[in-house]
Amino acid sequence: MSFMSWFGARRDPKQSARDAIVNLRQQLQMIEKKEEYLQKKIAEELKKAKANAVTNKQVATAALKRKKASEVELDRLAGTRLQLEMQVNTLESANLNAETMAAMKRGADALKVIHNGMTVDQVDATMNEVIQQREIAEDIAGIISNPISGDPIDEDELLEELNNLEQEQLDERLRGAEHVPLHQPRIESPVEQGAITMDEEEELRQLQASMAM
Repeated sequence: MSFMSWFGARRDPKQSARDAIVNLRQQLQMIEKKEEYLQKKIAEELKKAKANAVTNKQVATAALKRKKASEVELDRLAGTRLQLEMQVNTLESANLNAETMAAMKRGADALKVIHNGMTVDQVDATMNEVIQQREIAEDIAGIISNPISGDPIDEDELLEELNNLEQEQLDERLRGAEHVPLHQPRIESPVEQGAITMDEEEELRQLQASMAM
């Protein structure tokens, strides 16, 4: 018989860990049921010992012995249950650690595929190229956005023309001020205008009166 046939074929470690945890929990359930049975038995033997403590000491003594034996077995089961619980916790923690490491390993492998031999120097060179091309694009955009024109405008020439226009405006204002007459015609007041109107009406009435004669 070969070594593999004696111990069985190699199994998946993950499945083996899960099976071990399941078996341990099943064993814990059996121990807990046994503990419940012993606790009931201890209570019954104690009740029997009390009932026969006066009338039948032999029966009472035998009941106390059985009670004591059950208590010893109950203590042993409690120790076993504690060991099983610790082992289950250890297995679950180890299984969680293995799953975590496997996930991290898959993540590392994925990063290797993504990087695909990429180095820091390559990334730095690529970023420099990106910045250079961005600057070229900005220069091109600036050239395209500027209007097409002929010769560049001389700012000094524009300033001189503006000064000439300003001087012409001042000269025209001065010439206009020289032609203003010194004595402006007197503007009749509304009262005077009303008086003239009243005189014209009086002359019209006198003319009508003379024609009637």
